[in-house]
Amino acid sequence: MTAINVDIVSDVMCPWCYIGKRRLEDALSALPEDLQVDIRWRPYQLDSTLPKEGKDRQLYLSEKFGGSEGAKRAYAAIVEAGLDEKIPFDFDSIAVSPNTLDAHRIIRWSASEAPGIQDRLVERLFKAFFVEGKNIGDNSVLLDEAERAGMDRAVTETLLCGDADRSEVEQEIEIARTMGVTGVPCFILDNKYAVMGAQSADVLANAIRDLAKEKETATATPA
Repeated sequence: MTAINVDIVSDVMCPWCYIGKRRLEDALSALPEDLQVDIRWRPYQLDSTLPKEGKDRQLYLSEKFGGSEGAKRAYAAIVEAGLDEKIPFDFDSIAVSPNTLDAHRIIRWSASEAPGIQDRLVERLFKAFFVEGKNIGDNSVLLDEAERAGMDRAVTETLLCGDADRSEVEQEIEIARTMGVTGVPCFILDNKYAVMGAQSADVLANAIRDLAKEKETATATPA
């Protein structure tokens, strides 16, 4: 069985990352059963200047887009793409633009949990923010979603209330920027190739297939 690692550099306040997640899921469903793809979510922050408590959404939109009308124009393509992927974006329900550093800390911890928990947590955080309008920078929200994803709430709370892995997450974000990641999502295949942006399921599936063939050829070729 051929195995491919896919590292997804992403921010849970990035709507295109949510769309990219759906397209990757469609891509994986189109791959042959004997091709194993291991997914790992990696951190990125679109706006690391946001305070821990976040920023009032209307103020944030005013600073970024010149107001809610400018935001609606900017988000129009996202809403349309979301409908194609069955994501009911509800930007009007968002009251706070969050700092996502603590969300990334929990996502990092979830990687050492049972298979599937990290992906489930990322899905819950995307939905909590973009569909339910929750502040995913708030500790109580993060703990609720972590528990629902299958993590131990007490253990997660103890870690979250301290500085565990804060510097490691910040360093990983800086490494991504140093590598040339300037926007997300970015899909890194086996630490060799990068697919930038929320590409279509076909593009992602073909990139994974091509890499799998390359690996199979290299394995079959005698030294």
